[in-house]
Amino acid sequence: MNELGRWITNKTNRPFIARKEIVVSGPVKNAKAFVTGLGQFNFYIDGNKVSDHVLDPGWTDYRKTVQYVDFDVTKELSKGNHILEIEVGNGWFNWDMEFGYSFHFPEFMPPNPNPYVDFGKYLICNMKLVMEYEDGTTSEVITDDSWQVKSHRIKHSNVYGSEYIGTDGGCWESAVIADAEDIPSGKLKLQTQPAIKVIKSYEGKLIDTQNGIRIYDLGQNISGILRAKVKGKKGDVVTFKPAEKLDENGFPDQMAKNWMLIDNVISYEILGDNTIEEVKQAFTYFAGRYFAVEGDADIIELYGDAISSAWKTDGQFKCDDERLNGIYDMIEKTVEANMLSVHTDCPTIERFAWQEPNHLMGAAIMYMKDGKELWRKFLDDMRDAQHDAKDKFKDFQGNDFYPGDGLVPSQAPCYIPNVLPIPGMGSFYDIIPWGSSIILGTRWHYIFYGDKSIIEENYEAGLRYLNHLKTKVNEEGFINHGLGDWGNPRGELARENVETAFLYADAITLAWFADILGKKEDKTALEKYAEEIKLNYNEKLLVKDAEGKYCYQSFEKREEGIVVTQAIEALPLYWGMVPEYAVNDVAESLKKTIESSGALIAGEVGLPYVIQSAAKYGMNDLIFKCITRKEHPSYYAFILDGETTLGEYWESNPRSHCHDMMGHIIEWYYNGLAGIKPLEPGFKKVLIEPYLPDSMNHVETKYHSVSGDIKVALNRINDKVDIVVESTGVIEYEVSRKFLEA
Repeated sequence: MNELGRWITNKTNRPFIARKEIVVSGPVKNAKAFVTGLGQFNFYIDGNKVSDHVLDPGWTDYRKTVQYVDFDVTKELSKGNHILEIEVGNGWFNWDMEFGYSFHFPEFMPPNPNPYVDFGKYLICNMKLVMEYEDGTTSEVITDDSWQVKSHRIKHSNVYGSEYIGTDGGCWESAVIADAEDIPSGKLKLQTQPAIKVIKSYEGKLIDTQNGIRIYDLGQNISGILRAKVKGKKGDVVTFKPAEKLDENGFPDQMAKNWMLIDNVISYEILGDNTIEEVKQAFTYFAGRYFAVEGDADIIELYGDAISSAWKTDGQFKCDDERLNGIYDMIEKTVEANMLSVHTDCPTIERFAWQEPNHLMGAAIMYMKDGKELWRKFLDDMRDAQHDAKDKFKDFQGNDFYPGDGLVPSQAPCYIPNVLPIPGMGSFYDIIPWGSSIILGTRWHYIFYGDKSIIEENYEAGLRYLNHLKTKVNEEGFINHGLGDWGNPRGELARENVETAFLYADAITLAWFADILGKKEDKTALEKYAEEIKLNYNEKLLVKDAEGKYCYQSFEKREEGIVVTQAIEALPLYWGMVPEYAVNDVAESLKKTIESSGALIAGEVGLPYVIQSAAKYGMNDLIFKCITRKEHPSYYAFILDGETTLGEYWESNPRSHCHDMMGHIIEWYYNGLAGIKPLEPGFKKVLIEPYLPDSMNHVETKYHSVSGDIKVALNRINDKVDIVVESTGVIEYEVSRKFLEA
């Protein structure tokens, strides 16, 4: 739908309500409302909210795409008078930085010359209601200047979670038709990704009072909507301050380690004396587990309504080792807290749509959840964000800076373009494992869902991105301007090794896509380029160690001798870059690096490849031992720390306590422990090659694929592992001969 009604506003950048009384002339057969409001909106008929959605519409680059939502309102409309209302809040469209925490770059980073820019001066909304009557006639209602508007009771709504809920917004006035310059240029597009909804409610328990401040514990770190009932004195204000953790005195701690204070607050102004009133966020969400509540009002009840994408759960896992069950639950809840209309890095500090987890975590998440429509939206966002040659920003001196044709930025949508390399850290805007999601995210979508259209939609964008990457290759034939193995606990970034391995991965994956699409010339050219990358990579990085065994050395540390890391051994193994004669040696080198440290020493970029390569080459026992160790780096260490969601880095009290970027082990739960491995896209054919640790007796896993369900149960009986495999639909499966003969 290219048009709805007219864009209307109250000509402020604060939340407002638009309303119109309509007359329904007869019995309604069908009625649909098509609604949007920027940044966020809620839609009501006769005072009742339509649908259980929150945070509509999805976050996008409003210069390219504006989503609208369709609601079936047949049941809400009968013959007679009705009132339509749209309430609108800021979101990212016009960021309210005046109340509560707003992201800003810390002092150790240079000032960003390309800050956030509003998409419009005023908040706006738009809708069309289409009614078909029982007698076959139709009528429409659209937003125009016959509507009325007034300021909302919510005076401030910050996209990072703070809201000020004050008194009534005043008198109704005629709506204003928005001027052309205040209307977003993006194309109207139906919101097709799953809506964001409340998935579970957590009751806050009063655990302490310090200096009159009440402390509540939800028991779970979440992204959520605060919902409370209070009673107090008219005009008094009660404040709720969320936090992910407690300090050493047991008080909610909003300080992000080595970063800044995340001083979010939800403030509520009491309307009447000694009446029970509901506090509820409308246009944003908090993040955390604890609340510090200040003010004299009685707190009758306090809940955190956890929100997430309303996607289906496709995977189920349980076993007789509660450590593994706890790790699974922790990672699943972390993914849920970060999966809205974009995949955020964390719900507290940044809330940015960093793209690298959409392929690095792609398999892990898609085994757990149905990501088909969400990933399509993520890839749409990346194409919207892809640069043309004419696009420009400012450098630190105020000169024009051109990011380059075909560049896919690290965030999509990107609301604060930090385009310049940070001294000593590299570029946070142009990073291969991030931008490569346009190719490798497409790859995972096709592997899991078997839908060729996803390749057709993203192939040309992938080619343009690869051509951009070619401009970044240095005289050594490497790329070294990214972040390497980001999050590596030893700082072993190995930029040239890591970034160039992804250059190869992109080229060889695009060659596969070209083959699927029947583009023979493209396939030949891409395979030739991939081979050139591989030959140069092996010529300069594949060496023999002191024992005469092949291994990959760190290019950036080559002057120190042969330095190996888990990531730089695993990446070429995974992507098939290792010459056949050296495969066993490189796999043994990977094994030695894991054994010598007793841990998985890798960041978010290298970790999925370390796990998958280790599993492929017979190191499942090592993986199991590493993930259940009690000290960091380890998943189980987070459980022992008392965390309910996964931390950002391998440490106690990380900067963010809700980052899913290291959750790759879930992929191994499904394709390692349960051994469910797709042999064809869409899981039409599956290899079952499970692994049961010696200390365990039972694993039961179920995965719902687009081709049907597959269930694997392992039971150890009298030292023998019994396997039961069940399938539905059109799945063909075979059990690994290696497992059957063990």
